[in-house]
Amino acid sequence: MEITTGTRASDAERDRLVRDLSRHLGDGRIDLTEYDQRVAQVYRTATREELTGVLADLPALAPVRPAVRRSRFAIWQRIEASAWLTVSVLVLVIWGAISLGVGEFTYFWPIWVIGPWGAVLAVRAQPGSRAATAIAGRYNAR
Repeated sequence: MEITTGTRASDAERDRLVRDLSRHLGDGRIDLTEYDQRVAQVYRTATREELTGVLADLPALAPVRPAVRRSRFAIWQRIEASAWLTVSVLVLVIWGAISLGVGEFTYFWPIWVIGPWGAVLAVRAQPGSRAATAIAGRYNAR
């Protein structure tokens, strides 16, 4: 935080300092009574200069890393699903080109490629299914 003498502190800066104090409390560097006193001091201060004194005797905190969002599906399921989607689009394009060339809709044969393969993937994607458990066990063993 850049300090200029007499510059007024914003509510966002105060809130950030209170969050930092909460982390110090959680880490055990300060107790609850001291936390309450410091929070009250943060909200009493008017300038940035006064805010620096609140954390002066505490070490700098490491930046908080954002939580990594994990996918619900395993990598092998995502690979199989992307292969299915790619092939499905390909056979639909082929069917569409044939129908366009003939001048009318032909028999919808892509259902025999898309349907069974998609059904197998859907069954395997169910949590706790025997197939999903066996495949996951095989990949985790490596």
